[in-house]
Amino acid sequence: MMQMKWDQEVPGSREAALELEWLETNGLGGYASSTLLNCHTRKYHGLLVANLNSPPGRHVLLSKVEDSLSAGTEEIFLSCHQYPGVFFPPEFPMKAYIWDDYPRFIYATEHLQIRKSILMVSGENRVLIRYDVDACPPKAVLRLKPFVAFRNHHALTKENSELSMEAREAKNGFIMKPYRDLPSLYFQSNAKSSFSPSPVWYRNFEYPVEERRGYDWREDLFCPGIMEVPVKTGSVVIVTAATAPLKGQLKKIWTVEEERRLHLVESCDAFGGQLDSEEDKNHLSRLLFAGQQFLIRTPSGRPGVIAGYHWFQDWGRDTLISLPGLTFCSGRSREGIEILNAIASSEKDGLLPNYFAEGGGEHAYNTVDTALWYFWAVQQMLKYTGDMEAVEENMWPAMKRIISTYMAGTSFNIGMDNRGLLYAGDGWHALTWMDAIVHGRPVTPRHGIPVEINALWYNALSFYAELAQRFEEPPLFPEDLLARLRKAFKETFWIEEEGYLGDVYCDGVLDRTIRPNQILAVSLPFSPLEPYQWKGIVSCTRNHLLTPVGLRTLSAEDWNYQGIYEGDQPTRDRAYHQGTVWPWLLAHYGEACLRIAENPAETKQYLLSLIRNFMERHIGEAGLGCVSEVFDGNPPHRPGGCIAQAWSTAGLIQLYLRLHNAA
Repeated sequence: MMQMKWDQEVPGSREAALELEWLETNGLGGYASSTLLNCHTRKYHGLLVANLNSPPGRHVLLSKVEDSLSAGTEEIFLSCHQYPGVFFPPEFPMKAYIWDDYPRFIYATEHLQIRKSILMVSGENRVLIRYDVDACPPKAVLRLKPFVAFRNHHALTKENSELSMEAREAKNGFIMKPYRDLPSLYFQSNAKSSFSPSPVWYRNFEYPVEERRGYDWREDLFCPGIMEVPVKTGSVVIVTAATAPLKGQLKKIWTVEEERRLHLVESCDAFGGQLDSEEDKNHLSRLLFAGQQFLIRTPSGRPGVIAGYHWFQDWGRDTLISLPGLTFCSGRSREGIEILNAIASSEKDGLLPNYFAEGGGEHAYNTVDTALWYFWAVQQMLKYTGDMEAVEENMWPAMKRIISTYMAGTSFNIGMDNRGLLYAGDGWHALTWMDAIVHGRPVTPRHGIPVEINALWYNALSFYAELAQRFEEPPLFPEDLLARLRKAFKETFWIEEEGYLGDVYCDGVLDRTIRPNQILAVSLPFSPLEPYQWKGIVSCTRNHLLTPVGLRTLSAEDWNYQGIYEGDQPTRDRAYHQGTVWPWLLAHYGEACLRIAENPAETKQYLLSLIRNFMERHIGEAGLGCVSEVFDGNPPHRPGGCIAQAWSTAGLIQLYLRLHNAA
């Protein structure tokens, strides 16, 4: 069994403990999450965050539980709160934490010892909190104060008169429906307990991470009452909070979910076992386990990929870039094909959604590259499955419409010029993956003819031509188009004297900024360049952009470079693609390195060392067992953004397995 288990002492300082976060997901887009001290530092933290169909989106229903074990005059608290000028409790008796397939926390004083574990139930909006009482004097009591928020996870709640304070008694718990347009909350225990209604608002919980991010950071939470459970040494108490009534016994529900996790861990272990070293097996197993948390069923039943936790939903571009690592090369091809089919059915005017809306909302069709990444994802699917029938029956019609529509022209000034190059945008929209906007204008204007868009375009056209021949269909474009496009690409972007590709060609001027977008012209299956040009691009990328945690989005030598990703949203957005490091690009950098390798074995070891160092430094640095969205461009490259990002995780999985198959 893989060595995923971490049994570690709590960091020595409160500040360090509050920087470590845990995440539990339920396969529906919902989650439970907090810090190591079970003290919320973000508005996104919560014990039951459900992804709803109506109203659509994630909602923090049960924010937290103030839980304590009490005996006589002694009481230990198992969670914390931060109020203005007060941290409660001031001393915290957590002795150790364990993270493997779910988080566990160990608390002890001279006379009391208790373990707390948290599980989300797969396929349900239900969280389980388990308390194992290892030592306590007679007449001990487990005391629980639930705090509800019942709001969208992007918002905060304040004391208000609209909330219904009524909590109706249920077996070993209570039921309440705080607001008419949100579901009920069922809060119950497996042990005999008493619930004492004592409705009260607690004011000014503070979330310091939100303060640093420039948002409102104080919230009021409502407590409907207090649940008390008599316990003794050896007691096992399981508490559940859910949007549906409890059916069955909580111990059995816990056991079934725990066994599901064990099978998943064993599956990850078996798949990771194909690598050569124990270190690599362990790292890949961790990544595979982390990767499954992004694969979901939305409330409408559509299969999808959550782009990142805590705040992203499912996004088209992120899904397609992530899909090979999360599914095709990691033994989950059925899910990957189902997602590709669902995305193909959403094609509109040659575009694929950037953002998938739920609850009857309109998808957002506002990118130029999402449809082009679809071709790459299908290429990866065929590489690992060879399922040409699935392509022809379900994906090929959408692929043909994308090609024909892009050639003819579509929304957002997307179209093909007379040389075969693809242009897009007008200066007011951010249509590429570098899509940050501040005060209504793109931070990184890339309208015109962007380099990676045309690398993706060339790859898509080449792949289309290959499939059209396979399916014995007439081509949609002249036979000489690919040759003309190759010639135009090199003439437009290649900077011969310095040996790299410019970033965007617009109004007759080439932006010579050094960015990682050029690496796609080497890493994609079909490249419009010559091998000597590949080497120049990889060398430029390594010298200017490579860090231990990914590629910078801009050379540190550029006067627009922003090396720190922090501050309020406009400040962060100005740095988002102006130097900030993105791990997902490592997969394409690695592929490019392998493509130019004169000594493949040496290159393989170089790339393995890069991933190993990444995993050793980061996997327990921010989100436990997770891979962060971004990092500072400047050393020591602090993690930032989401604590768990799909394409960051998927890129590392894909590169690990690519290296395993490398010569």
